[in-house]
Amino acid sequence: MTASALLAVAGLAACSPDSAGATPADEDGTTVVTVGTLKGQPHLYHPFLYADLAPEGVEFEVVQFDTSPDIKNAVVSGNIDFGVAGVPSAVSGSAAGQDVVVVAAAADGGSGIIGREGLDGIESLAGLTVGYPQGSSQEILLRLTLESAGLDADSDVELVNLPFSDMASALAAGRIDAFSSAELGPSTALQAGAVQVASPYDTPVGRVNIGLYTTGDLIEEDPDLVQQVVDTHIAATEQMAADPQAWADGVVAEFGIDQAVVETAIENIWPRWEIDAEYTEQVGALVEQMAALKQIDGEVDVEALLDTTFVDASTATS
Repeated sequence: MTASALLAVAGLAACSPDSAGATPADEDGTTVVTVGTLKGQPHLYHPFLYADLAPEGVEFEVVQFDTSPDIKNAVVSGNIDFGVAGVPSAVSGSAAGQDVVVVAAAADGGSGIIGREGLDGIESLAGLTVGYPQGSSQEILLRLTLESAGLDADSDVELVNLPFSDMASALAAGRIDAFSSAELGPSTALQAGAVQVASPYDTPVGRVNIGLYTTGDLIEEDPDLVQQVVDTHIAATEQMAADPQAWADGVVAEFGIDQAVVETAIENIWPRWEIDAEYTEQVGALVEQMAALKQIDGEVDVEALLDTTFVDASTATS
């Protein structure tokens, strides 16, 4: 049993830093599960659907963060129980020896290589200025895509490290010619007249992006609860995939984002929960590339990082 405390993120409640699991909320025995996600991101919208899909006796509280590493750190420290966040952050945590385990996929895609009007194909970026968020999966996708066209990211283009939130505005202002980034940057730029230069998904990493993760400690302490959360997550993921319009409308209502931008972004996102052989292989390729770029310097056991126990046992879609 654990004590509860307030986590000062978006003013929402969370578990205390020494928590190893969810905590009963009141005398009726309801179990409160805290789940972290990113603000204003359609490919991490799943937790906002959990409340309506929760099993009896489980209550979800959504805690919003600014970055995936922040979510990962909150999970491994016990401040929250689960996180829907970028798989690269889980990889980084695992490489650093942190207790983080991906128990389900969440969404593929959500990336884009976008440029000013007139650019066409990755080869058209030669000699131009390209924005990217250093240390991200979008950096890896950009480098691999350039490499496939015979271009060296460090000599054939001018790379500019920018925050995710600055990409579309930097392109619109002419400070960069193109960028590789995550939604909503690509869709914001496309709505303003930019073009898709090339697909970022034709690499060994594929579309791998977002996962649901927790700690090995919680899995060991309360596997039944983990199964309930994974089942709820699967139901939410299936709901998003089955009704993209309702998904888009929910994102707009929750965050006040432009409807056209959200709908464009959703066309570039593929909700998923399965951890299959292809997914495992793509995560392995991600680990390899992160190591090559020195984004990580420790060993990562992909089989240990990805725990398929709960998706394999789920009856949520049967």
